[in-house]
Amino acid sequence: RAAPSWPRATGLSAGAVVAVILAAVGVLASRVDVALLAVPLVAAVGLSGSRRISPVETGSASLELGEPRGEEIGYTLTLLPPTGAEMAVVRYRVLDGEPREIVVCGRGASELVGRVPLLHSGPQELLRVDCRFLGVDAASVGAALDPIVASRVLAPRQDAVRSLPLPWRLQGLTGTHESARAGDGGDFRDVHPFRAGDRMRRIDWKATARRGQSAGDLYVRRTSALADATVLVVLDSRDDVGEQVAEWSRNTAAAKGVSSLDVAREAASSLASAYVHAGDRVGFQDLSSSARMVPHGGGERHLSRVLRAIEVTEPAAFPFRRERAPVVPPGALVFLLSSFLDDAPVRLALTWRGSGHRVVAVDVLPSARFARTDRFERIAHRLVLMEREERMEVLRARGVELLRWPEDGTSLPRHVRLLLLARPARRGRPAR
Repeated sequence: RAAPSWPRATGLSAGAVVAVILAAVGVLASRVDVALLAVPLVAAVGLSGSRRISPVETGSASLELGEPRGEEIGYTLTLLPPTGAEMAVVRYRVLDGEPREIVVCGRGASELVGRVPLLHSGPQELLRVDCRFLGVDAASVGAALDPIVASRVLAPRQDAVRSLPLPWRLQGLTGTHESARAGDGGDFRDVHPFRAGDRMRRIDWKATARRGQSAGDLYVRRTSALADATVLVVLDSRDDVGEQVAEWSRNTAAAKGVSSLDVAREAASSLASAYVHAGDRVGFQDLSSSARMVPHGGGERHLSRVLRAIEVTEPAAFPFRRERAPVVPPGALVFLLSSFLDDAPVRLALTWRGSGHRVVAVDVLPSARFARTDRFERIAHRLVLMEREERMEVLRARGVELLRWPEDGTSLPRHVRLLLLARPARRGRPAR
């Protein structure tokens, strides 16, 4: 809290100086009418001295956020002025927009109610408020209170993912996916000679009678094992560009529209939830931070940890520098979510693909809008997209599969592309 202080207003001090000058001029010039002009000013200064507020009182202000409703969240600002204060000056800023200032009159407690639009997911500063109280007729000014900041971490929206691409080879021992090896739980695989370890209840007596050459020949019916997949979701949070191209250089939250990190958080949380609910093991890594890494695991508690790590993902002022690519478990499926505006994610995808992993590059760059852009900004945007398309062609040529998450009508619908990626394909050759 700021130190208690109620100095006189600057206008009041200026009025006292003007009163002294008028009185002096009236006496020296023998002008009674000029000297009388100083009387109201002297009276105002005298009355202000009798109405000064005790220096031990500063007042207080509190800000409370409500629960999100739709795409808005309400707030209540409560002002508790000190005894003798007549008004409060409130300066507030919603999101990162321009600050605004209002004057609230009244000596009692005041409540200001408003709403803030929820434009993005992730951690964000919703509202910042600065406040100070004024005495009667603004004759004295209180010290500014400490700024009040209302922040909230907003969960991204989740879409249902019904078609799940799988790694080239399943590693887990239990799950819901039919693997290539023999085991329990899956569909019929083949009829095979009885070996040590086979269960007696799996003996196919009809096949034994038909194929057996001697009394000791037995045949069993084998099924495919049900296994789980190992999935790694890697999110590139080094940049956060919006759909409004004019805001790429300024990057203001209120004006840039849907951003690439909004799309990335939505895609990451949707994929993680779908795979965990299918019984698979999911891990998460953020390329901009070594702290936002969740090891592979399954179950609802693990899913909560993964979703929380995705929610708090934000661009870092100083991106985490990696000496080597993140470690990927053997046989894992890697989803790399990025806007692919530079070569770093391309190198990572090619490294993992060269190590034998199945890699799906998820494009999270939102569709561009050109409101308030000039000719040079449109040319620059076109050059950036040409370089980006070259990176995409390199990924396609090296066997990395592509998936565009935003639905913009320029490519196959997302559910169709996921269905194509989920089709069985030979190891090392992506489905087309």
